[in-house]
Formats: sequence, C-alpha cells, structure tokens
Amino acid sequence: MNFFYNLANSITLINTFIRTIFPQINQELNYWTDYATAHACPELKEQALSSIKHKKFHCQGGSIYSLYNGVHTADFITLVVALQTISDYLDNLCDRASIADERAFRQLHAAMTDALDPEAIPQNYYAFYPFNDDGGYLTKLVTTCQQKVKKLPSYQLIKSDLLKFACLYSDLQTYKHLDHSIREQKMINWIHQHRSPYPQITNWEFGAATGSTLGMFMLCAAASDKNLTASTAEKISTAYFPWINGLHILLDYFIDAAEDQASGDLNFVAYYTDQSQMLSRLTLFTKQAFLEAQTLPEALFHKTVVQGLLAMYLSDPKTTPSKEQAIKKSLLKTAGWYTTFMYMLCKLLRFKKKL
Repeated sequence: MNFFYNLANSITLINTFIRTIFPQINQELNYWTDYATAHACPELKEQALSSIKHKKFHCQGGSIYSLYNGVHTADFITLVVALQTISDYLDNLCDRASIADERAFRQLHAAMTDALDPEAIPQNYYAFYPFNDDGGYLTKLVTTCQQKVKKLPSYQLIKSDLLKFACLYSDLQTYKHLDHSIREQKMINWIHQHRSPYPQITNWEFGAATGSTLGMFMLCAAASDKNLTASTAEKISTAYFPWINGLHILLDYFIDAAEDQASGDLNFVAYYTDQSQMLSRLTLFTKQAFLEAQTLPEALFHKTVVQGLLAMYLSDPKTTPSKEQAIKKSLLKTAGWYTTFMYMLCKLLRFKKKL
C-alpha cells in the first residue's frame, strides 16, 4: 500500500510540475527577456538573451523546489528564475573567448552572493569587465532575489550555509574560466583549502559539487517554514553537499564530455582514469544521493529530485553514443525502475520540445 501511495504522490508531483510550474517559469523568463531587450547594450543583450534561450532547463530543474511543502510557489519561482538567470548570464559573460580576467570574473560573481543577502548593497559588477551598459539588468536580478529571500521566515537559520554555497560557486566560476595554462593549478590550490572535511571524494568531485545551485534552492525552500530547526537545516546542507549537488554536476559534465574535449573546456569527469572508474564514481554518487535523500524530512520529495536529475540528464541525446550508452544503462539500473519511467517521460518531453 505504501508503495502505491508513494508512486501516486510522485506522479502527482511531476504532473503539477509540468502543467502548472512550467508556464510560470516561461512567464518569468519572458519578463527578463523583454527587460534585457529593452535596456541592455548590444553585447550584453546578446549574452543575456542567449543564456535565457539555451539554458532554460536550468530554471525548470531548480523550480522543482517551488513544490516543496510550505513554499509560496509564485514567489519561489521568481527567486529561482532570477538567481539561475544570474548564474547562466554570468557563465556566458565569462565564456567569451577574448576575456580571461580573474578580477573581472570575481567581481561579476559578487552578484551571486549579493543576491542571497538582503543586506548587501548592489555594486558595479562590471567594474573590471569590458562592457557595462546593461540598463540595470543584473542589478534588477539581484534585487529581485533579495526581495524574495528577505521574505523567508527562517532565513537566518540558513544564511551561513547559503552564502557558503554561493561563495564556493562563485570561486569555481572564477577559476574555471581562466586561461588553460593557469586554470588547473589555481583550482587545485583553491580546492585544497576546502576539501579536508570531505575525504570520500576527489578534488575534482569537490569542484563539481560547488557548481550546483540545487543546495541553495533547497535551503531557501526549507527556510519557507517558520518552524525550521538548525539541525534540519544542517541535515539538508550535508545531504546536498557534496552528494546531491555533486551528482547533479557530474551528470552535467558527463553528457558534455565529448563536446568539452573537442573545445578544450574544463570537464570534471575527464579526470577519471577510464570509463570503468567514471561508472564506479557516478554509481557511488547516485547511491549516496538516494541514501542522503532518505534521511531528510519530505524524503519522497528529495528522492524524486534525485530520480529527476538522473532522468533529465540521461535522456539527453548526447548519451546515445556507445560509451555513454553503457554508463547510462548501468546508472538507470542502479537507480531503479521508477527512474527509468521518469527517463522515458523526459524523452517524451524532449520529443515534444518541452525540455
């Protein structure tokens, strides 16, 4: 009976997500598209519109947390879309081939930490970047996040870990976009300052875990509950970092591995010695993510998130080549039949261009 109850709840969650949440995400993204189109200079408008067009699925994925118990759905979608749009927009700015300035990247990413701190005063994020006339686009994204975060009744309980995740994310984005000749050593030096509490994972797996926004979104969702306790907030942080966050980004890099190798971009799964080690470590992160999800309040919700991550990434057409196919099949087998069901659903959504 419990099995069928959980299945029904999970299917209801997915159905609500697709039918109710997706249209609200589109509405938010349309607002930011119109704003950038009307106000930003040509160079920054191009990057803003490109990030929205090509990375929409990041907002879709993060918005699953708008369905967490007790969350004000509309406000939370506004927060997720604004924060994820900052992330994706800055990634595009740092990806410009002609720019590899650490100081510029770090200053740009101050927008991430400011967005999650209602007391922060917006800065000139473009101070060291060659373009700066965005018509207030980035500052408006930041203040939109601040307004929503300020309304979270238990914000003070999550603030420390939330800003820690945002700082680590910003560090990663700063270092990973540097010139190839210095990028790797800079990242290793940075990782060594932070990795000692996580002996179960490698340097590059730690780097991957810092690259996910999911832990930030989940902490904000939890802070919607005025009865949140410090111990529950700590449990959430531990579950998401490094395991659920790490699985998220390792899957992201797994599907992009061939592309990144061809373009010379940094890729965390490329540091595995061979396909066997890659499968072994991805399997470990999958199992640990499920185990950690089970320890949290609303365990079914978190389990569904992990299943959704696997389904969304493994349904990507980039996983069809034989090497990727073998790892995909093994991970789906490890994750169980319901993840496979969600995988088939994601394939259908991709076919209908909903993802």
